[in-house]
Amino acid sequence: MTLVFWIIKILSTTVGETGADFLIFKLHFGLPLTSLIMGAILVVVMLLQLRSERYIPRIYWLAVVQMSIFGTLITDSLVDTYGVALTTTTTVFAVLLVLTFKVWHSREGTLSIRSIFRGSREYFYWSAILMTFALGTAAGDLLSEELRLGYAVSALIFALCIGLVAAAHFVFRLNGVATFWIAYVLTRPFGASVGDWLSHSVRKGGLGLGTVGTSEVFAVIIVALVGYLGWKERRPGGTGLAT
Repeated sequence: MTLVFWIIKILSTTVGETGADFLIFKLHFGLPLTSLIMGAILVVVMLLQLRSERYIPRIYWLAVVQMSIFGTLITDSLVDTYGVALTTTTTVFAVLLVLTFKVWHSREGTLSIRSIFRGSREYFYWSAILMTFALGTAAGDLLSEELRLGYAVSALIFALCIGLVAAAHFVFRLNGVATFWIAYVLTRPFGASVGDWLSHSVRKGGLGLGTVGTSEVFAVIIVALVGYLGWKERRPGGTGLAT
């Protein structure tokens, strides 16, 4: 179940990257209109999530995917529309995430997602999630585009970092809450780099599969896995969220 969680998380980050590009460039919505539409959808989805009395996989993961798309759009808007440097956006979102964790921990005494209940903890949780997506987008673009490492190399670097975090947790028994959040941040630029690598043209260093094909394939996999989690959730004593 933990493996399924991380697979969906990575796929959702990829869909967030390619989905945003699809709306902006393929459907010609443009960045401002896309941001407005996705922001409105995110508000509706979050209202459903925050009003849920229990964990419902389809609503929870829909919220994660929308967070992924909107987090991407926030960073893209700052960089492409307002000309903010990727080094600046990466630094700013890193600081905001740390501050979110600091305030969360000072108020609640824990950052564990196993203790998320309705109320302030859930607000802190989703605020942190949004920051991780915005930060991950900025960090991924910083390596692949600003530093010109390319999408494949960037994805490999982030994959190695995730592997080191996993080793730190399973081999050296590093604190589970800390390693969870570090991995959560790293999966965003990893998934975004993979999405860009798969969807972008060969001339730009990708495989040329396109945003439509990449988004559709990954979305189908996400729906299938979320359906599986929903089935597990409905079983007596079952839960679809194991992290």
